[in-house]
This record gives sequence, structure tokens and C-alpha cells, in this order.
Amino acid sequence: QVQLVESGGGLVQAGGSLRLSCAASGSTSSINIMGWYRQAPGKTRELVATIADGGKTVYVDSVKGRFTVSRDNAKNTVYLQMNSLKPEDTAVYYCNARLQRSWYEVYDWWGQGTQVTVSS
Repeated sequence: QVQLVESGGGLVQAGGSLRLSCAASGSTSSINIMGWYRQAPGKTRELVATIADGGKTVYVDSVKGRFTVSRDNAKNTVYLQMNSLKPEDTAVYYCNARLQRSWYEVYDWWGQGTQVTVSS
């Protein structure tokens, strides 16, 4: 089992920045991908950014060039630096840890979520 604790959400004006952190504990050696998803009211949860063990990153198109995902393996922590925030970035952001053994054997763990609100 993996436990995830997020921090760093809040209210910010458009154009501002926030940094989210997510600390993992438990069976962290089993994790091979960590990242962030978000869910806005009335919408489905979407991938924001992920980072794999080897450092490969994936971003949703809408945040490319503005958000940066990083990972400190020694601290079992993943970060999301969010710059040039827009009102459409408003959502609950969820930390995700994934163990993927094959294309059909995937285990996901989720944090409790942290609210990010961007005012115009």
C-alpha cells in the first residue's frame, strides 16, 4: 500500500504561480510513475502531468510550457510547479502513484486532493 499526502493548493490570481507537493509513504519502492490529475466541477478527472522513474515526463497540452512536474526520489515526493495560471486551471488536483507491471496490470493510489482556485 502507498499513502499520498498533498500540500500547496490555494487561491491565486491569474498569471500567478503555485507549487504543489505530494509525499508518498508505505510501499514506495513499488511505484514507477507519479503525477498529477485534476477535476473541475462538472468535468471528468484528467491527467495534468506525470513523471516516470527514468525522468520521462508527460503533460496535457493545455499546461505545456506553464507547468513543470519533478520528482525527488530520495524524499519520495513529486512536485508540480504551476506558472502563468489561468482561471481554467481551477480544479481539485490529485496526486497519483502508479505501479505498472504490464499494459494490463496497473495499480493506482490517490491523494485526498487539494483545491487550486485561479481568480480572473
